[in-house]
Parts: sequence; structure tokens; C-alpha cells
Amino acid sequence: MNMTERDRRALMLLAGCAVLFLAIYFWPSHDASTEVVTPDATSIPAAERRLARLRDLAATVPARQKVLDEARKELAQRENGIYKGETAPQTAAGILQHLRKLARAQSPPIEIQQTELGPAEPLGKDYGESIVTVNFTCRIVQLLNLLGDISAQPELLATRDFTIRALDPKQKTMSVRLTVSGVVGRQLVPKRKEFGSL
Repeated sequence: MNMTERDRRALMLLAGCAVLFLAIYFWPSHDASTEVVTPDATSIPAAERRLARLRDLAATVPARQKVLDEARKELAQRENGIYKGETAPQTAAGILQHLRKLARAQSPPIEIQQTELGPAEPLGKDYGESIVTVNFTCRIVQLLNLLGDISAQPELLATRDFTIRALDPKQKTMSVRLTVSGVVGRQLVPKRKEFGSL
């Protein structure tokens, strides 16, 4: 078999490429994992500061855990004040009954004349709000005592709105329309229908 000059040059070029490829392939790698870092004077104080900061954080963990446990306990106690019922009207009736009890406890007792039970509305992501409106006649001292009693209850009950009109200036009586709301579970809030849905 005769080789031409062109074939010899191609074989030599191929052999040179093979040697170059093998040299690159087997060349010792320079990984960061095998590299040894010598400490310098600036990294030691930084590491000491980092260690001190981590120790300070670790020392605050028990105190933070205690605060978290107390917050969970307080939340559990507050959630005992949520009005419970199977339906929104039942919880509204429970709020109305509680409000009547507070009104009868005033001196002289307040007589509730009219009531309106509103629908449950969303209150944040996890709760709902049941609304009750009552009308009655009383004196200013009775109203102030009733409002104070509402805010002092362990149940999650709050005054939402009230309107006052003077009736008899000599006896200092007035007509009051009081709206209160109580916190209920989110499951009692009706779901809103999307626009365009049937």
C-alpha cells in the first residue's frame, strides 16, 4: 500500500491532535475542594464576630420560644370568645341573647325594643363577623355603662356603630340604635359568587 504525501500529513496531524487531546484530558484538575486556604489576618476577626453573633442568637432562642408559647396560649384563650353555632343566624341569636343579658343588667334595666340580625361578613382570612342591631330607649349613664360592659366581655364582641337621638330633654332620655358585631368562625360566612357565575 502506497501512501501519498497528503495521507502522511493527515496522519501526522491526527497524531498531534490525539496527543493534544490526551494531554488536556489527563491534565491534573484544579478543584476548589482540594485547595487549602491559608487563614489571613482579616478573616479571623470576621469569623470571631460571626461566632459571637451566632452565640447571641442562640442565647435568645429560649426567650423567643417562651414568647411564642405565651402568644399561642393567649390566642387559644381569645378563641374561646368566638361565638359558636351551626349557622350564621344561630350565632347572631347568641349575640342578641348576650346583648339582652347585658342590657337587663343595667340599673334600671334597658328594654330592647327592636332587633335586626345581619348576615355574617368576612373578618380577615380566618374569621367572620356576625352583626346584630338593636333599638332601645335609655339615659346617657345607662348607655355608657352598657358600652363599657360590651367592651369588658371575654367574648369577642364589639360596638360597630350607634346613632343617638334625644327624646325627652327633661328626663334626659334618648333613642339609641346600636350595632354590635361578634367574631364567628369563617365557615359561617357565605361564599361570594363570582361575577358571571350561575
